[in-house]
Amino acid sequence: MKIHFIVHESFEAPAAIEIWGQTKGFDLSYTRIYKGDTFAGNCDFDFLVVMGGPQSPATTLKECPYFDAQKEIAFIKKAIDQNKPVLGVCLGAQLVGEALGARVEHSPNREIGVFPITLTEEGKRDPIFASFPETFKVGHWHGDMPGLTPESKVLATSTGCPRQIVRYTPAVYGFQCHFEFTPEAIEGMIQNSTAELEEHKNLPFVESSEQLRAHDYTGMNNFLFQFLDRISCVTPSLSTASTTEQR
Repeated sequence: MKIHFIVHESFEAPAAIEIWGQTKGFDLSYTRIYKGDTFAGNCDFDFLVVMGGPQSPATTLKECPYFDAQKEIAFIKKAIDQNKPVLGVCLGAQLVGEALGARVEHSPNREIGVFPITLTEEGKRDPIFASFPETFKVGHWHGDMPGLTPESKVLATSTGCPRQIVRYTPAVYGFQCHFEFTPEAIEGMIQNSTAELEEHKNLPFVESSEQLRAHDYTGMNNFLFQFLDRISCVTPSLSTASTTEQR
């Protein structure tokens, strides 16, 4: 299987998603936006993963010269139109929503830290998340949340944000939350977000750098691996690609 990552910043790494792909022996490729990479003319991959970043779908080229939101949204839409499975994380989830016509919205609360999310009734019936615990802890680092299409389903919420996991189609998911954080990844986030942490330190859902470093991220990574394993099984194109590579 070929997994393609869109990475917006060096410090918002694929982290545990990349570890999963490497462990499986899959072919990993990257569009590193922060390095000035451009999007390919075709979607020569089986699975697209769009990572987070400090930008917003509304960020302009004047504000961030290497981030062209409209070109990226068009690329994501092309992948979806070609029936490629897509996972968007944080900013990535918001861009996926935009590609499907759903405008990004501000979250009721900024969340930075590790907090529980709870499956909705739709989440409990989802083919992938049905066997997950009703409530479990994941990472958070956001102030916005993905928009919703008429067909989308909210699968999980948190006290601070009503849209933590969104299923847009059976093969397209948006995670506002972060399952992929590792100690190394969270350190990169901390080192590049000192002003943000200081500015929002008194908000109810914002943890300090010391609290962020103290968490064990193993549990949420294991839930991530379960999700990735299962989307490989329930999505025909991924299942076929995985089987072909293992022969």
